[in-house]
Amino acid sequence: MVDVGQHTLVPEHTIVEDDEIDEVLDEYDIRRTDLPKIKRTDPALPDDAAAGDVIRIVRDSRTTDQAVVYRLVVE
Repeated sequence: MVDVGQHTLVPEHTIVEDDEIDEVLDEYDIRRTDLPKIKRTDPALPDDAAAGDVIRIVRDSRTTDQAVVYRLVVE
């Protein structure tokens, strides 16, 4: 089997700690459920990601060095 998460075109996906996500949510004045969703079955997610976790995705960007987005893991 091929590990999709290790492919060069797949951006870095990491699980965010609760204290760090609280800072992000406060900064944007949103709740966890307001974040865009990502399915638990997405092959790029870390193996230990569970429903309710928040994932940080870091992508290369033409306009900025890196673009950081957050997603809520759902079933």
